[in-house]
Amino acid sequence: MRPLTPYPTLGVLSSLILGTAGTAVADTTPSAEALEPIQVTAPRLERDWLANPSAVGVLTPEDIQPGHQNLQMDEHLNRIPGLQMQNRYNFSQDLRVSIRGFGARAPFGIRGLRVIVDGIPETLPDGQSQVDAIDLESLHQAEVIRGPSSTLYGNAAGGVLDLRTQSGRDIDGAAVKLDYGSDDFRRIGLKAGGGQGPWEYSVSTWDMRYNGYRDHSRVEKRLFNSKLAYEWADGGRLETIVRLLDAPDTQDPGSLTLDQVDEDRRQARPESKALDGGQSAEQQTVGLVYSRPMAAQDEITLRAFYTRRDFGNRLPFESGGQVQYERDFYGLGGQYTHLNEVMGRPARLGVGFDAEEQRDDRQRFDNLAGGARGDQTFDQREKARTLALFSQGDLALTDRLDLVFGARFDQLRIAVDDRFQPMGEDRSGRETFNEWSYSTGLSYRWARAHQIYANVGTSFESPTFTEFANPDGGTGFNPDLKPEKAVNYELGAKGFIGDHSRYELSLYTIRVRDEIVNFQRDAGRDFYENSGRSRRNGLELGLEHRPADQWVLTAAYTYTDFEFRDFEDRFGNDFSGNAFPGVPRQQLFAEAAWQDREGRFAALDVVAVDRQYADNANEERVSGYGVANLRAGTRLRLQGLEVSPYVAVNNLFDKEYFSNIRINTFGGRFYEPAPERTVFAGVTIRPR
Repeated sequence: MRPLTPYPTLGVLSSLILGTAGTAVADTTPSAEALEPIQVTAPRLERDWLANPSAVGVLTPEDIQPGHQNLQMDEHLNRIPGLQMQNRYNFSQDLRVSIRGFGARAPFGIRGLRVIVDGIPETLPDGQSQVDAIDLESLHQAEVIRGPSSTLYGNAAGGVLDLRTQSGRDIDGAAVKLDYGSDDFRRIGLKAGGGQGPWEYSVSTWDMRYNGYRDHSRVEKRLFNSKLAYEWADGGRLETIVRLLDAPDTQDPGSLTLDQVDEDRRQARPESKALDGGQSAEQQTVGLVYSRPMAAQDEITLRAFYTRRDFGNRLPFESGGQVQYERDFYGLGGQYTHLNEVMGRPARLGVGFDAEEQRDDRQRFDNLAGGARGDQTFDQREKARTLALFSQGDLALTDRLDLVFGARFDQLRIAVDDRFQPMGEDRSGRETFNEWSYSTGLSYRWARAHQIYANVGTSFESPTFTEFANPDGGTGFNPDLKPEKAVNYELGAKGFIGDHSRYELSLYTIRVRDEIVNFQRDAGRDFYENSGRSRRNGLELGLEHRPADQWVLTAAYTYTDFEFRDFEDRFGNDFSGNAFPGVPRQQLFAEAAWQDREGRFAALDVVAVDRQYADNANEERVSGYGVANLRAGTRLRLQGLEVSPYVAVNNLFDKEYFSNIRINTFGGRFYEPAPERTVFAGVTIRPR
C-alpha cells in the first residue's frame, strides 16, 4: 500500500467529504443554526474557548453523535486535531493515545498524558493512566488540552483529556440499549437519570462480550457508572461519583511479523496463544466533588477520591511473564478562584493544591504453558506520592489583549520496597523529584470573532514504575533512567467565520531533554532508556461548518515532524536525526453528518493516516491507509415507547490495515491487524 502524500491527501479527502456534502445540502435545507459560544474548564480557570491562549479541542454534546460502537474513545476524539490514537481492538493492551508525541512510546495504555473523568483523575502519581473503566455510552462532553500542561496538572501532563459523563437531567428518563455486530459483538445496558428539586441522579450499567476479529482476542467487560448530586440554594453543589469495572477475561492476540500477517491476518501470535496471553481487572472508584460560589464572584472547589484496582496478566514469555498487583490510589485537591482588578483592569487568580498517593503490591511469576503459574520471580511494594501547589491567573491588559500565566511546584516521591531477595541483595530504593513548571500566554482579539495567541509552557514526566524496571532483570530501580523534560512554544489562531463556521490553527515546536524511549533485549518485556535530546514540530488544523440546518461538516488535520537530535542507545546505535517511531507524519479526519429534530441521522467519516516508522532505526516503514465508516439511524414512536434503531459499517471499503504498531519490538513483530469490514446494529428503547 502506498504511503499517503501530504497535501493531495488533505485536498482530495476534504473535497470529497466536505465539499460534496456541502453542495448536496446547500439548496435543499433551511438556514443553518448559528454556532454557540463554547466555555472550557480544563485549563483550571473557566474561559471562553475563543479567548483561551492555547490549543484546546472541545467536544460538545452535539458533537457526540449516536451510532458509534463505543469500543474506545478514539471513535469520538478523532475529530480533535493533534490526537493520534491506535489499538482500538486489543482490550488487553488498551487504547494508545498520543498528543504531540507525548504518549507515543507506550507499548500499552496511556503515558505522558493526564486523564480526568468527572473531576476525578484516572492518571496515577507515577504518570500511568487507565481508561478501561470509562463509560463511553454516557460520554457527554470532552476537552483536550494539546501540549505540555504540567503548570496545570503536574507530572505526565504532555496533554490533558478532561471527560464528562451525563448528569441526571441530561438523561431525563430511562432507557435500555442492545447492540450486536460482527465477530460476536454483544452489549446490553441500562441508563436512567433525572432530577427533582435540589437532587439529581444518573446511573448506567453495561455488559459487553466480544470475540474479536483475531484469534485469542475475546473480551468480557462490565461497567457501572453513577452520579448523585445535591445543590444548595446558595449555589453550592456536592456530587458523588461511583465507577465500577469488572473485566474477568481479556485476551491478548499479540503482534505479528509481516510474513505472519500475509499467512493469516486473523491469527494470534503463537506464544500468546500457547501461554494464554491476556489479563483480568477489577476496579472501584468513589469520588466527591464540591463547589461553591463565594462573595464577590469568587469560587471554591474541593475533591476527594479513592480507587482500588486488582489486576493480573499473562505475557507471552515464560520468565516473569505473569504479573499481578493490588493497587490503592487516593487523593485530595482544591482550588480557590478570586476575581479582582489590577490598575482598573479585570483580573482573576486561582490557587490550589493536589495531594495524591499510589500504593502497588506487585508480584511476578513464571508463565507456563496454558497460562499456568510457575515460580515467583519478583515481589515488590511500590509507593508514589505527589504534593503540589499551583497558581493560575489571567489579566485583561486591554479590551483586546489578555495575559494568562501560571506556575506550579510538584514534589514527587517514589519508593520501592524489594521483598524478593533470593541472593540476599536488597534493591529497595527511593527517588525524589522537585519540579517547577511555568507557562504564560497572550491572546489578541484582532476582530470581533477572531483571535491570535502565543504561549510557552514546560512539562516534566517521571518514568512509571513499569518503566523503572531494571534491564538486567533484577528488582529495584533502573539507576540510569531520568525524568523527561520539555518546553513547548506555540502560535495559533482561532475564530468563527460568520455564524456557521469555526476554525482553529496551531503551530508548535517542542524541545525535549532526556526523552524516554522503549527497547527490547529479547523476545520478552519492554525496558526503557533516555534518548538525550529531541525536537518536535507540528501543525494542527480543525474546521467545523454548518452549511444548512441539520448538517455538520467537520475536519481535523495533524502534521508532525518529530526527530531525535541526540540519541545513542545502550548498545551503541546512533539514531540521531531519525524520525520518531509510532507517530504518523500526517493524519486527517473528515466527516459529514446529518441529523433532524425527529431523531433521524446519517454520517460518513473518513480517517486517513500517513506512513510511520516502527523502530528507532527507521528501517521498518509502515504504509499509510484510509478507512471510511458509515452509520445511520432513526427514532420511532410505538405504543408508548420511543424506539431508536441504528446500523453502522466500519471499514466500509474492506481495507486491510493495522490498528496498532508495536514500536521497537524484538523479531519484527510490529503489526496488529485491524478488522476488515464490520457491521453492527442496535436499538435504544425508552418510555415516552
